[in-house]
Amino acid sequence: MFTVAFLLAVLTANPSSIPSQIPPAIYTDPVQDPAHPARMEVLHIPSGDLEINGVAYLAAGAGPHPTVIICHGLPGNEKNLDLAQTLRRAGWNAITFNYRGSWGSPGIYRFAQNPDDVAAVIAYLRNPANNARLGINTSRLVVAGHSMGGWSAALAAVHDKGLNGVILISAANMGAVGRLPADAVVGIMADGMESLAGTTPTKLAEETQANAEANDFLRSATSLAEMPLLVLSSDDGLAEQTDALVAAISMAGGKQVATVHVATDHSWSDSRIRLQTEILSWLSKLK
Repeated sequence: MFTVAFLLAVLTANPSSIPSQIPPAIYTDPVQDPAHPARMEVLHIPSGDLEINGVAYLAAGAGPHPTVIICHGLPGNEKNLDLAQTLRRAGWNAITFNYRGSWGSPGIYRFAQNPDDVAAVIAYLRNPANNARLGINTSRLVVAGHSMGGWSAALAAVHDKGLNGVILISAANMGAVGRLPADAVVGIMADGMESLAGTTPTKLAEETQANAEANDFLRSATSLAEMPLLVLSSDDGLAEQTDALVAAISMAGGKQVATVHVATDHSWSDSRIRLQTEILSWLSKLK
């Protein structure tokens, strides 16, 4: 069995790869609270005329707790559930969900619906009956998105000034994707289609190309300028897209953007602790 001392030795073996201060939530279980234990709850969240599926990772303690909504990418093989567990250990609730037509949620999958599904999750958590049951502090709601989920999070945040912040993890600008040659777009869409309902790579490519201008998250820069934002990029070819968003937000007067670049892949496969550490550190500074 691994001891805490052993884990700490592993974590600090390469000091240049992680921040000097490792939050305890990375490696330490919280004290159990018999009256208000940590728990999981299955969610059925109304979106459109359907109910998408979700899971709430609820922190121990009476609450209410600050909460992060985690939006997965395309198709969503990496759901960042290790991040959800770490957030919960740190006293945050974490909400994961699947867009309409993905991973068992009913409906037909379309990109245009994804930001609306994010907004539906936010509305569900703000419902008084739901936030009372789940222990949600509605004044401290953060949306985090990975890859295409980062695009969904950014577009949802444009219409929601009540969010406490937005986290983009190797975010993809679907507007920029839509401007690529048709064969390249079809190729991007072809991986993982078995988890998406009612669509094909060609249909998704056609939708992306038809809506390239509307989907460009650079159009959101002015609206995001007043929002605390953490932008995490990697060596996956998408950093240029988020760099452009950061520059556009700066041009619009935004002064609340933190950026981190790490030499890792799109899923942060060898930098999961670094990813969690950066996010916890940023969250701890939110007002």
